[in-house]
Amino acid sequence: MPGLRGPSDYSQEPPRHPSLLINSKAPFNAEPPRKKLICSYVTPVDFFYKRNHGPVPVVDNIESYRVSIGGLVGNPTELSLSDIKNLPKHNVTATLQCAGNRRTAMSKIRAVKGVGWDVSAIGNAIWSGTKLADVLELVGIPIFTKTTSSGGKHVEFVSVDMCKEENGGPYKASIPLVHATNPEADVLLAYEMNEEPLNRDHGYPLRVVVPGVIGARSVKWLDSINIIAEECQGFFMQRDYKMFPPSVNWENIDWSTRRPQMDFPVQSAICSLDDVDTMQHGKITVHGYAVSGGGRGVERVDVSFDGGKTWVEASRYQKSGIPYEADDDIVSDKWGWVIFKAEGDVHQNTEIVAKAVDVAANVQPENAAVIWNLRGILNTSWHRVQIHVKDA
Repeated sequence: MPGLRGPSDYSQEPPRHPSLLINSKAPFNAEPPRKKLICSYVTPVDFFYKRNHGPVPVVDNIESYRVSIGGLVGNPTELSLSDIKNLPKHNVTATLQCAGNRRTAMSKIRAVKGVGWDVSAIGNAIWSGTKLADVLELVGIPIFTKTTSSGGKHVEFVSVDMCKEENGGPYKASIPLVHATNPEADVLLAYEMNEEPLNRDHGYPLRVVVPGVIGARSVKWLDSINIIAEECQGFFMQRDYKMFPPSVNWENIDWSTRRPQMDFPVQSAICSLDDVDTMQHGKITVHGYAVSGGGRGVERVDVSFDGGKTWVEASRYQKSGIPYEADDDIVSDKWGWVIFKAEGDVHQNTEIVAKAVDVAANVQPENAAVIWNLRGILNTSWHRVQIHVKDA
């Protein structure tokens, strides 16, 4: 694409914060120390996880950058960044989470394949841009459209980055058209993150943000949008990011038997403590995050200070001074996480456990064994940390 290109090597990578925990250097994948996540409701860009599948694209000339919109539409078009910025601007606070978040813990059950993420492949940001539904109206697709007159049922997003999984081709993914044309789904073509232009790691100059859905569908460095009859046939839609049962292994897997994963399940993690931590006996306060996909609010976070024998309900909040309401998206951000806080007493070595429940009464499973899968995605099991009391 004129103005934006995907390099073939890693010689032009952007700078990153030195405190990031690097899981792979080429492509660059890194997460912040978990305690950074609970310092604020909105995650600073420096501490937002970095997920890449190839060298980070380079903008040579922003004036010549264009996004094409085509496929099964009557009037395909191209839009410059200025054209997109002239459309109504929306701010959406949304949590993005890699489907592989907490994969390392799942790998302790049985080996899995994938980037070894801890609990911080997740972040909450203010995304700004135009709604995809508004953009699609420009090519004759009204809001709430399920199928176009020419048979289009899915919206495919194509990047410019070069991925080995695509044999050097671009990353691509799709979502159903009915999702894309729903203004209340808040799918954005975003050009700002936390009130600043996107940086290169996060998709500059333009990216898709699909709130409530695994991060793999929020395509960065957008090159084209295609209206297609069937879901995208790219690698990351058809041969990755699908949820298989524990009985499936690399010898008997049939990728066609599972749908591409969209919404992420209810999730929580303790961030104020390491997996194994030491403290004096007495009172302890724990903090962490909780979130659920699909815009489902977090109804409750339960914390146990004795390995799951007894539980206390944690307090939840988003914005300072404003009570969090799980089912009220006027006063609360339905796509954003909550930060939770719980207090308890610890007088001997113990295990502290957290589990969240969303407004649909979905609850995290007790252990990772029952949801183990060969790619190690969607580890939403109870989060556990081991506490050693110094004078126990």
